[in-house]
Amino acid sequence: MELDKTRRAVHNARMSQIQHATQPTTISPLYAVPSYAKINLTLDVLGKRPDGYHELATVMQTIDLYDTIYLIAGDEDRVSMVCNRAELCNTDNLVVKAAQMVRQQLHLTRGIHIELLKRIPVAAGLGGGSSDAATVLLALRDWWQLPLSDQQLWEMASALGSDVPFFLQGGLTLCEGRGERLMQLKHNWPATMRWLVLLKPAISISTAQVFRALQPQDYTNGSWSHAAQAALETESTLQPQNLYNSLERGVLEQYAEVAQARSALLDAGADNVRLSGSGPTLFSTFADLTTASRVQQHLQTQGYEVYLTRPIAPAGQSIHFF
Repeated sequence: MELDKTRRAVHNARMSQIQHATQPTTISPLYAVPSYAKINLTLDVLGKRPDGYHELATVMQTIDLYDTIYLIAGDEDRVSMVCNRAELCNTDNLVVKAAQMVRQQLHLTRGIHIELLKRIPVAAGLGGGSSDAATVLLALRDWWQLPLSDQQLWEMASALGSDVPFFLQGGLTLCEGRGERLMQLKHNWPATMRWLVLLKPAISISTAQVFRALQPQDYTNGSWSHAAQAALETESTLQPQNLYNSLERGVLEQYAEVAQARSALLDAGADNVRLSGSGPTLFSTFADLTTASRVQQHLQTQGYEVYLTRPIAPAGQSIHFF
């Protein structure tokens, strides 16, 4: 059963208009590509690094919630962008920075206009901005047939943000360091966690403040993420209660809206709730679509921003449910 048929119909209609843009043998005036969100299945904070960042271990998974990026050949020697979220249309947007970085790296003078159709909630712990940046890097290399190696793309992605390198490959990945050390895992996923309900509380939170709120008991040695990695790789039992996020306690204590949203998920029928990234988005896992849909619909009637989604593998690959 497809998710969000209206969303897909709009996307497919737009894509059908520009099918020629995806042909790799010619540089076409139009190009369209989806940009997927992620959840943090686990997030261990190990400590603070000398460079000011925190040392992390996290298992991340891309999910079937996406923005769409349209690249259009520009007549002028510049990068321009429009977005259905007006507050994102500025030069600080990672999409613009990624395009500028590619142009500067290769001393290109060709112009590019970017249309960003946002569906992923902004500043939500789902990696939307980082995913959009990585998608632009990959799309420009493909569309313009640029001589950029994977290593060069990785270096540019790392310069743009901690989560951007992950989105160059997506799928199920163990990320360490500040997020730049990646180990792609087998695309195994528990059948008991096949469906995901995401709840985005109507609140913005400060990532820096969340990290400042860390207490000694929140830090780990990375054991939660490495245990999840081992369970997924060997198709062993992985229960929702075996998931952990070092930031969750502080977020729930600092932001009453997130704590209330967590209670709403549980009251709606979820038997597990976790924070994704630094939040404020929460997610619950479900074995069957019927239960997940019922929880989603119940929360929507209460006025919450809710998404029903599922894990996805990189293009050309598939997930093995066990």
